[in-house]
Amino acid sequence: MNRQFAPPTINNVRFSLERWAVIPLRLIVGYGFMAHGYAKMARGPVHFTDTLQALGVPWPEIMGWATILIEVIGGFAVLVGALIPLISVPLGAILLVAAVTVHLPYGFSSIKLQSVTKDGPQFGKPGYETSLLYLAALATLVLSGPGPLAVDGLLARTREKRPTVHV
Repeated sequence: MNRQFAPPTINNVRFSLERWAVIPLRLIVGYGFMAHGYAKMARGPVHFTDTLQALGVPWPEIMGWATILIEVIGGFAVLVGALIPLISVPLGAILLVAAVTVHLPYGFSSIKLQSVTKDGPQFGKPGYETSLLYLAALATLVLSGPGPLAVDGLLARTREKRPTVHV
């Protein structure tokens, strides 16, 4: 039997699909950061800076705008697979600060069903679980790379195709 035309096996198919596994992770994490940044803008950045001030964050106006911009721009970068190792540092810092200053007192679980009323389910304050999940997702993307259909891959291929100029 000719080895060039061997039928696909489960291992070959699995290996060819593995590189695509980070795409859903990249899309949801990128979109999630963008949605959170946009929500802060939509409610009015002053509302968010007031929250930061109440938490005792230094320079709340600067930190508020920095957080919003990092979440929106950084989220977009993750979504399209651009500069993930670089943008993961400030995104991770935002997650750690949120986990420690806001969510830690409420424990681990992000979903705390308190009751179900005629208006629907009523939930308690979220814990730090979601922050940890986002941190784990960012770490996975940094360690595994952005996967196919990423801006970083496109830029790398473009650099490879450029002719070398000798002086």
